[in-house]
Amino acid sequence: MKLTVLYFAWLRERIAEPREEVETEAATVGALVEELRARGPRHAAAFADMGAVRVALDQDLATMDAPLAGVREVAFFPPMTGG
Repeated sequence: MKLTVLYFAWLRERIAEPREEVETEAATVGALVEELRARGPRHAAAFADMGAVRVALDQDLATMDAPLAGVREVAFFPPMTGG
């Protein structure tokens, strides 16, 4: 399946791209993260601490075990704080 993957904040800085189109066979977000880590050192650094990463599937918050079936957009971002 083809997905649009969006990166925000320091993830974007580490990967040096705000978005990319990804062809994947991953069934879950976690499996997608493993594929992305394997793309190279920038992706590996961005996804080194998954406790500091949140994900949204088609703009709805999700967990790492969420299925990707039918999803078109995956966004990765750090936890947000209010102020």
